[in-house]
Amino acid sequence: MDDLKIYETFDDMGLDDNILRGIYAHGYEKPSQIQQRGIVPVMSGSDIIGQAQSGTGKTATFSIGVLQKIDITNKETQALILAPTRELADQIFNVISSLGVYLNLSFHLLIGGTRIRDDCIALENGVQVVVGTPGRVYDMLERHKLKSRSMNILVLDEADEMLSSGFKKQIYDIFQFIPKDTQIALFSATLNEDTMEVTNKFMEEPIRILVKNEELTLEGIKQFYILIERDIWKLDTLLDLYENLTINQSIIYCNTKRKAIWLTDELNHRNFTVASIHSDLSSEERKKSMENFRSGSSRVLIATNIVARGIDVQQVSIVINYDIPKDVDIYLHRIGRSGRFGRKGLAINFIINEDVNDLKTIENYYNTEIDEMPSNFENYI
Repeated sequence: MDDLKIYETFDDMGLDDNILRGIYAHGYEKPSQIQQRGIVPVMSGSDIIGQAQSGTGKTATFSIGVLQKIDITNKETQALILAPTRELADQIFNVISSLGVYLNLSFHLLIGGTRIRDDCIALENGVQVVVGTPGRVYDMLERHKLKSRSMNILVLDEADEMLSSGFKKQIYDIFQFIPKDTQIALFSATLNEDTMEVTNKFMEEPIRILVKNEELTLEGIKQFYILIERDIWKLDTLLDLYENLTINQSIIYCNTKRKAIWLTDELNHRNFTVASIHSDLSSEERKKSMENFRSGSSRVLIATNIVARGIDVQQVSIVINYDIPKDVDIYLHRIGRSGRFGRKGLAINFIINEDVNDLKTIENYYNTEIDEMPSNFENYI
């Protein structure tokens, strides 16, 4: 990363004037570290492996680079951006559409839970930038509705999950349809060794923009734990917290959908306005929950790991791990929902005795300290 040229402003990057208009209209003023180093390499056509902590602007990094690469006169699909969940794909689609609002470009979102016929019609009419999830994208490639002959960049967001066992076969199947000289860009907050090994199979001397694990401590997010004697007493602890705090918006993470459903019901019974997201909900129900949470009509979102990654709601000030995650990488993604773009955030971990070792593992992995919740914790919000 140290060898990469750093661009202090968006104006220095050689971007199209209409892209700059979109950037400033979107609310960006100065590029973040990953944007200073990553946008121009994406534009250049080089393969990229980009890693930076949550909330630092990875989505805009590849979106701006992609927009600069599109030939407006060619109506065929030139860029494909893949994400592991419908929620994240929808968010990326909204960001890139917003950044490209002053360009005469066509965008389309390919995700499950929508009408295949509508996708086919849109693709037949010509779409220059496609954002989607692997299942629907592969389906459209196999049906020859999504044509890849003009494709010049493929972006995998949350690449470590996309190249994990759950998605790996689908990703490899998609690669069979992509021209061999297509630029590949991988972005994630965490990239494990297995992921890095896989990249050797389909990337050409990628430019690496990497942050080491010990630097992924999420500055600006204060982390605490509360030791609770029994799991069933976590609810009372949660209610005490909300009684003593003025919280704009918060996300509460549970490890199972059963727990998420139970906790949603318990809070609803107590007249909290709660949104929830888990895998049992339909695409429309999940979309409605996210809309309610983004708009602020629901101030609490109860979620499983399905929204641990990439969801950017600016007003989130607190993340509560009702259950501590069993996967250390997921911890970073979860608590990164607060403190977006340098704002102060607070992460509170509810633990029982059997979770103490898991908490220590997280501390060691990120070289961070998670302190016991102090009596004056409201000062951290």
